[in-house]
Formats: sequence, C-alpha cells, structure tokens
Amino acid sequence: MKVTQVNVYAKRLAMAAGYNMSSAAVGDPETTVVKILTDTSHVGWGEICPTGPLPQVEHAQSIQADLGLLGPALIGVDPEQIGLVHDAMTAIMDGGQGARSAIDIACWDLLGKAHNRGICDLLGGARMDPVSTYHVIPIGTPETSAQLAEALQDEGHTKLQLKSGGRHVDEDIDAIHAVARVTRPGVDLFVDCNRGWTVSETLLVSQACRDLKLVIEQPCATYAECATARKHLHHPLILDESATDLATIARAISSGVADGFGMKLTRIGGISGMRAIRDLCHAANTPTSCDDSWGGDIIAAACVHLGSTFHPHLSRGAWISDPYQAEHYDDLHGPRIVNGTIAVPPGPGLGITIPDGYFGPPIASYA
Repeated sequence: MKVTQVNVYAKRLAMAAGYNMSSAAVGDPETTVVKILTDTSHVGWGEICPTGPLPQVEHAQSIQADLGLLGPALIGVDPEQIGLVHDAMTAIMDGGQGARSAIDIACWDLLGKAHNRGICDLLGGARMDPVSTYHVIPIGTPETSAQLAEALQDEGHTKLQLKSGGRHVDEDIDAIHAVARVTRPGVDLFVDCNRGWTVSETLLVSQACRDLKLVIEQPCATYAECATARKHLHHPLILDESATDLATIARAISSGVADGFGMKLTRIGGISGMRAIRDLCHAANTPTSCDDSWGGDIIAAACVHLGSTFHPHLSRGAWISDPYQAEHYDDLHGPRIVNGTIAVPPGPGLGITIPDGYFGPPIASYA
C-alpha cells in the first residue's frame, strides 16, 4: 500500500450545549481533518482540534500550515509502516505534534482497514467495551453544580470532573463542597481548574477540602508550580496541560510529582504516542485518561479504541465531546455516551464511515 494523495479539510464544529472552563467558554471550535488516499480502495481519516480556555501552542492555522509541509512528504510512503511514516515526518520538521497526530490516526485507520481489524485489536485487544468516561461539570454556582452532579450519577456516570478556577477561590471551595456532598460511594470526583490557580490558591483549596475524597487536576500553569504544590497537598495530583511528552511523564512519575495524568491524544503524537504513554503508565501502576481537548467522531473513535485497551483499574476514562456536539460525522457509529460509558465503534480501523463530501471540498490537497 502506498499513499497517493493527502487531503486537508476544515470544519467549524457547532455546539449543542455550552462548556465553561476556568477563564473562557468554548464555542464552535475549528477542527482540521486529514484524509489519506492510497493505491488501494482504502482511505484513512485523522483529525486535530485544539481548544481550551487559554491560547494554545498550536491552532487550526498553524496545524494546516504544518500539513502543507508534511502532506507532500507522505506521497509514496507505505502508511502501514507507521514508524517509517513518523521518520518521514521528522525528516521534514521538528515539532508539529498536532499535524503529526492527525496523520498518525489516519495511518492507524488504514492499517486496521487493510487487515480488517479494529484499531483496538491492533493495540492488544479491548479490555473494556464499553469504555468508562468522565463527565464535566462546568463552572457554576454550588447549587447548579450539585444538581448536575446528581443528575449525571442518575444517568450512570461514575467519574465526575468539576471545573474550577477563573474566579475567587472561595467560590471554588463552596462548589467543591457542594458537589462532594452529593457524590455517591464508588463515584470518583476530579477537580480540574485548567491552570487556573496559583500555588498558594491550590494549597488553600486542598486545606479547605482536606476531609473530602477528590483528586486535583492541573491546578497551576507550569510543571514547576505543580511540583511545588504537590509537596504540601492533602490530595492526589494529576497533570494534564503539563504532560506534553513521554520524557516529562516519566519524570513526573519517578519524582512523585504526579499521581496520574489527563492525556490528550493529539498533544502526544496520536495513537502511537498515546500507546507509549499507556504502556509506561501500566508499568508504573499509574492511572491516566485517554481523551482530547475537543473534536468530532474521528478523534472520539481514536480515543475510545485506545482507551478500551487500558487496564480498567488504571483507566480514568475516555472523554469525548459528544454531549456538546450538534452533529455526528457518522450518524450510526459515531461514538456516543450512554449510561456513563462509550461503546467501541465496530468495524475495521476507526470503525466509522464518513459520507462522501461531508466536509466539502478540501482546503488543500497534496499528490
């Protein structure tokens, strides 16, 4: 199999529901989709959609520019030899993890289709199907946050992520206590402020909530600040935005800075990069999630396939943006959350089918 053409598409993802984080609301982000065509009947799909409350290192325009360099380098390459695909990309540019991740996902999709196996099978097999997920409780009042927490548990969710930060820390403390009061036995509570607290605020929150069972996720802006706070916390600490590469994750585990991770598939190099993180965390008995900052059915399917291969006791869940999306690319098999879990899409590769012309004409094409 050889790559004959790489098409790039841009799509604005309409939101069906609001999503508030520590310093801003997410609204209709732009996703970048990659379609790899080959000299066979198979095509592979990849996607990257960075978003968040603060400016991102990569954005849609920079990713599309990177694909302008990487796309031509893939022509004639065998996409089944994914290691060699990464070598070809490394020879062209350093960095560009977003674009490289989208291409990586497309190659895994092709590999699965070529062998008529789902990606989870190629990664060792699904240990969970359906896959557990965590549901976000956006920033709100203590009353509305507690009400949503109860409703989500009624729906079957066993992992809740309460957003915090971007307001007076006392408001966060009140909301944490309100949600903790209604959190039921067997349900995990994560407090995530997306870099919204200082070190002193982090310590103040942990002290004020020292008797509550919860995990604090990425409280501070930098790795160094999180490491400083970790020494004095009453709760476990999970890194998210600071977990940017395998070396950092290995250092965080060995130094005791992190008790787990919230991993973004397209920040770490796609399925290939996340597979390495999975294996490291399994070896170190450290929990992690398999999710992404945003995206449609392509990213969601990749997260669920890989997330299904985690050891259940080390899985923090596979987050997808399904509850906030106005539409699916694949109306039949696009990943959906049902009773707090997500079924692995059936079929080869990612297990989803993109209708012809769904994304409109490509914004760029390389052959």
